[in-house]
Amino acid sequence: MYLRLAIYAPNGARMGVLPAVLGTEIGWPFNDVPALKLIHSQAGPGSHLLADPCEIAVEVSRDGVGWAEPADSRFLLIRRRLDLTDKAAIEQFDLPGYVWMLRKLVLYPGSQPLVDGKRAFLSATPGAILATFLAEGQARGTLSGLTWSFTSTHDSAGQPWAKILTIYYEPGLDALTTLINLAEQGVCDFSVQGRELRAYNSDTALARDLATGPAPVDLRHGRDITQAPDIGTLEDTASAVLVVGDNEFQQTYTNPSAAAPWGRWEQYVGQGGVSDPGTAALLADAALKRAEHERVQRTRQISLAAARWTPVLDYRPGDRVLAPGADGRLESLRVRQITLVRDQSGVISGNVVLNDRLLEQDIRLARRTAGIVGGSTASGGSGARPAPSSPRPRTPAAPAGLIVEAQAYIDSAGVPQGQVTATWGAVVTDVNGTAVEIDGYELFMRVNQAGAPWFLVALTQADDTNATYSPLVIGEQYAFKVRATNQGARGAFSAQQVVTVPDDVDAPPVPTPPSLSTRLGVIHVGWDGHGVGGVLMPSDFARLLVWMQDPLAPGWSDVGYLEQAGGIVVPGQPYGQDREFRLTAVDRSGNESAPSSSATIAAVQLVSGDAAEGSITTGHLVANAVTAVKVDVGAIQAAHIGANQVTAGKLESVLTLSTRIVAGSAAGARVELNSTGLAAYDSGGVQTVSMSSATGSVSLVGQLASGVTGARVVINPSGATVPELRFYPGTGANYSRIYSDGSLFPGEATLITLSGTNGSTAETRVMHAAGAYHVRVRDPATTFDNGGFLALEESQSRVGFNRHATAQLQQLTFLPASTRHTGTWSYNGGDAGLVMSTVTIPANQAGATFTYGPTMASAPFVVATIDVGSTGSPRVGACVSARTTTSVFVSPTTTQVVSITAQLWGWRT
Repeated sequence: MYLRLAIYAPNGARMGVLPAVLGTEIGWPFNDVPALKLIHSQAGPGSHLLADPCEIAVEVSRDGVGWAEPADSRFLLIRRRLDLTDKAAIEQFDLPGYVWMLRKLVLYPGSQPLVDGKRAFLSATPGAILATFLAEGQARGTLSGLTWSFTSTHDSAGQPWAKILTIYYEPGLDALTTLINLAEQGVCDFSVQGRELRAYNSDTALARDLATGPAPVDLRHGRDITQAPDIGTLEDTASAVLVVGDNEFQQTYTNPSAAAPWGRWEQYVGQGGVSDPGTAALLADAALKRAEHERVQRTRQISLAAARWTPVLDYRPGDRVLAPGADGRLESLRVRQITLVRDQSGVISGNVVLNDRLLEQDIRLARRTAGIVGGSTASGGSGARPAPSSPRPRTPAAPAGLIVEAQAYIDSAGVPQGQVTATWGAVVTDVNGTAVEIDGYELFMRVNQAGAPWFLVALTQADDTNATYSPLVIGEQYAFKVRATNQGARGAFSAQQVVTVPDDVDAPPVPTPPSLSTRLGVIHVGWDGHGVGGVLMPSDFARLLVWMQDPLAPGWSDVGYLEQAGGIVVPGQPYGQDREFRLTAVDRSGNESAPSSSATIAAVQLVSGDAAEGSITTGHLVANAVTAVKVDVGAIQAAHIGANQVTAGKLESVLTLSTRIVAGSAAGARVELNSTGLAAYDSGGVQTVSMSSATGSVSLVGQLASGVTGARVVINPSGATVPELRFYPGTGANYSRIYSDGSLFPGEATLITLSGTNGSTAETRVMHAAGAYHVRVRDPATTFDNGGFLALEESQSRVGFNRHATAQLQQLTFLPASTRHTGTWSYNGGDAGLVMSTVTIPANQAGATFTYGPTMASAPFVVATIDVGSTGSPRVGACVSARTTTSVFVSPTTTQVVSITAQLWGWRT
């Protein structure tokens, strides 16, 4: 990958390419402002291009010949830093993306009357709102160089806008805040190409799925990814939520699947206007799902030298790609940010920030909650409006901008139900256009059928233009209308809005893998009733489908189902032939989860043969019942043939020593000795073994073994997916193997050596590639690290210990410029050379003794540090005394009235 910086005049023409920089860092976040950091010397070539405000475009190339400016790659030189005492005259520039200029365009009051000091956008599309900001601003001469490719009716991809809003904005609000707010609400996605703003329906054009298809974008450890740090927090977790609404409504909801290492943690949701259980259940469900698990930020360091897929060129923010998730397995993750860094020598490195399905679900839930509570719609305010002096009631005008959003939720019985959120514009005049003070609003609903009666379903206060209602029937179509009231006078109804209540679309969790066993000639498939990670199935869980296929003839078929934890029996399968099983979960709405991990087993026959030994005697055979066609090859052995019973007349004529000697079918599967040597053929007549009598050379197609059982070597074993060499130490199926894998590093023949297992916990894998040599102890069932490892690579070397299942990683990394340690240092025994620990000094104590544990060979040198004392106290120093081979005394320079902690660092020479 190649990267360069092109300079443009503000809103003007290209001025040239910056020939040399000391450092560059570019960040491309999704639906946010990108950033460019640039380090350059005033004495360097091209510094005159940076002397005045300008635009800098990041251009990328795959081959250094064809260059292109990606989306969100135009930046504004508006901030610089320079130390006048620096003789090298190094300047640092911090440049925001071109979209940053939208913060310099603000909303003016407009020609229509304001509602409580706010400007109304009634039943407006995101394009209409943004175009209003931009067109009015440019009419005033603001942001004259900016263009946009969307309209009030269609997005930048030419698709009709999927969302409409009734929303109020205060004059003075800038266009950038508005744009990001619309993106956060799930209304649109945006990017900037050059100086052109592009806006799309949310999760469409900027949400490409590159994780599926014949050639998915897959970021793999050791090739694309060099480091994969995850930062997790349980700070926001909770297993219970209290929802409080209007009319003394309150309800507590719990989530038994939530992480609760310290027991029950609680949250609170208070929302005016909520008084029905359906809306409360939706709010509680969203809050509990967002709080049920650890939140993890996944950052993946990219090696561009070895990567198959290049960031920005092959994938961009918003795309879904395959990358290692929490357990190291490849899964579909969404790219939330790409960062590239180029150093002075031109070497480019970078990282990507990825969201897994849980974080993406959190984003969807936050957007849904914002829609329910009117997060993007102004409340209408409570300021006084001009009103006539006459107390007589007057008829309010019809509300404008009615929007009704329907969605599904699962009630306490696990049944899908419907809920609607209605929003409308505030009424400020009567039917004659005179200002009026209204009392409130009435929302009506009916089934959308001619002649169906209308029902009053919600009443709101004068300052509340948002109402919710539930439960409703899934799949039913309803009509809604709203009116205002003034001193008992009912106003005109708004235009009707018709919505169809959607069904639930959230699939259940992926089930845990099936547990398989075989006895009495049948296969037993079991399930523990949980989803992956030990989560419980949701209340609308309906059934678990059991799927089976023959691995040699793929094609999954449904062989049964379970309604709870348990098992089913699968009969009628051939003995000794593998059958692969997996599970999917289905809810009451028919949503089906992704399949579980699969497991394979073969049915074992009830007895060693079709009949038990000795069960058939001569008295049970009729005359001539046993004929030649009913006798298996090899079933009649020498001990069963009487003396002089085989004569020349009873031999086939093919037994002619001058031609060939054949064992088996003369034209089919056979072994024969002929004039050229010894040969073997399969049932199709294809030669599989050739032993030349002239040269002695041997050719073999298929498996070659040094023995049938016991200690043996097997070359190219039958059933193996790749040619390999196996070593069996004795009886059983535990063996070691050697094979070549060309898929790990395309174009290379990577040699793999795999030991046998110690039963269930460990096996050792050695990978020998052109630029990498890895030795790893791993779990044979999951193939994840489960012990020590050594990794020698072109760019670095690593040695350490990793137990993936319990997240225990201890590692030393040797880099060209430094050595890095990951994990925890500890000491043990009298020869330990390093001590790192803490000691607590109780309140009002002169100090405390720290005991090492082991007795050292000599007294260590110890340094103690203390951060601060109690709140408001000055910083506290520390000193050590009484150093021995077993302990040291640590004391603060001033006695503290609270308990404090000292950090100890010790060493021995």
